[in-house]
Amino acid sequence: MIIHGGITMYVAEHHSIDQLRELIRVERRAKIARRLQAVLLAKQGLTAPQIGKLVPMSRRVIQSWVYRYNGLGREGLCDRYRGGNKNKLDQHQQQQLKTHIDKAADDPHDGIRRGQDVQQWLKEQFGVCYSLSGIYDVLHRLGYRPLMPRPRHYKADPQAQEAFKKTSARS
Repeated sequence: MIIHGGITMYVAEHHSIDQLRELIRVERRAKIARRLQAVLLAKQGLTAPQIGKLVPMSRRVIQSWVYRYNGLGREGLCDRYRGGNKNKLDQHQQQQLKTHIDKAADDPHDGIRRGQDVQQWLKEQFGVCYSLSGIYDVLHRLGYRPLMPRPRHYKADPQAQEAFKKTSARS
């Protein structure tokens, strides 16, 4: 069937038009909602070039989305795994790192304060080299965040500090 100089695309019957509209409405990820919108427009009879002008994407990308939807349904529109470096630390080593960081953080004399400290420790303990950004990724995966409370000085007296807070004049 030829419409406006282009060929309409076949769209599998995974969802009705109303179901697609509902999926678009409730989808939280804008990227997936846009892909669902393209599938909906294709199901309504628009051609890839027409959809490309509305969505705005190239004709080939629109065709790819519809093809993936036809094969796997809505799941086909999700991003696929793109690869990347494998984790250099196994689960046991990650647990050792976490234990070391937690233990060292309590020590005011020798606590880990910087990513470079973790980088050096991993190199010495496991012979594993990470870039500084890689260290921050590992720490993030382990549940650590970059903002931490200021370290406590080892000579600090918590009782004296509390007494000072109670007796000092307020401004």
